[in-house]
Amino acid sequence: MDLNYTTEQQAFRAEVRDWMRANVPAQPLKTLEGREGYDQHVEWERKLASGNWGMVTWPEAYGGRGLDLIRWLIFEEEYWGAGAPLRANQNGIFLLGPTIMEYGTDEQKARFLTPMAKGELMWAQAWSEPNAGSDMAAIRTVAVRDGDHYVVTGQKTWSSRASFADWGFGLFRTEPDSKRHKGLSFILFDLNSPGVTRRPIRQLHGEPGFAELFFDEVRVPVANRIAGEGEGWNVAMATAGFERGLMLRSPARFQAMAKRLVELYRQHRDTASPQAREAVLQAWQDAEAYALNTYSVAATVMAGGHIGAEASLNKIFWSELDRAAHRAAMSLLGAGAELRSLADGSENSWLEGYIFSLSGPIYAGSNEIQRNIIAERLLGLPR
Repeated sequence: MDLNYTTEQQAFRAEVRDWMRANVPAQPLKTLEGREGYDQHVEWERKLASGNWGMVTWPEAYGGRGLDLIRWLIFEEEYWGAGAPLRANQNGIFLLGPTIMEYGTDEQKARFLTPMAKGELMWAQAWSEPNAGSDMAAIRTVAVRDGDHYVVTGQKTWSSRASFADWGFGLFRTEPDSKRHKGLSFILFDLNSPGVTRRPIRQLHGEPGFAELFFDEVRVPVANRIAGEGEGWNVAMATAGFERGLMLRSPARFQAMAKRLVELYRQHRDTASPQAREAVLQAWQDAEAYALNTYSVAATVMAGGHIGAEASLNKIFWSELDRAAHRAAMSLLGAGAELRSLADGSENSWLEGYIFSLSGPIYAGSNEIQRNIIAERLLGLPR
């Protein structure tokens, strides 16, 4: 792998930097876990789309730029380096989008991808159910075939972005007597359909970014199913692979965080403990190591390789890096750090990030599950 950028790549970096400098909001947006902040982030998604930056690796026909992974990494470095906002549509562009690209029909690609890239359709993820948190195969919500529609009845919970999003995607049991991962289908649904009830879930900081979803005989067109009936498990596993792999948590996000952490340490140097100083140093090193590893993986993929169970290594690394870095920040901010509000301001953003980082080892497949995958598929250990 050549670690030097080409002239064309450097020119692309300059183009991204110029656009970000001219368009990134001067003041931080409110948290996207609340209504007002969510709307601000949606507006940002549409601003990105106006520059054709919604998802740069997608084909131009679907609102992208058709760029390779190295240019995506460059874009991400300039995006996070400019202090640009979190992506409110990450469930769509990073998880569902690649899934539709791989498993969707031409009609589904034309119908969903471009509005997704433009921020016109915002997406919620609807995996978990009561008594089926990390165990997706325990899903009980049913989708019974009735002509050209499914009739959906049941409940989802901890659905990220479901309080405000337009559409959702998830697994539903289309063979009612089936067990575990058999008889499931991957279905897209309009959150404003008759029979759908959203019940926001307030988190530790009081904002309702998650929601419970209740389905009371909701009619969903069969045309909204991705891949064949009963093939949902394999599709969902591919989606989970995208979640653990390169796109959702780009290294540039953590490199930008590490730089902010170093600056925070400089501001609090006089009161920082030796342990906090070591934690800051470790976070910076880990962010750089993650970036180099991602460039290596991207080069492998561009050469025709693919990401398999190695995605589990990736997921454990970034989730633990994120949590450790935010713990270091909270330590530097002192005993009152957890009493701050989520109002705008650089120090308060550490509190929101800290709360979110606590969920990192759980979502996208818990780290315990990832360690089992590593043990069985990479190390060849017995079940």
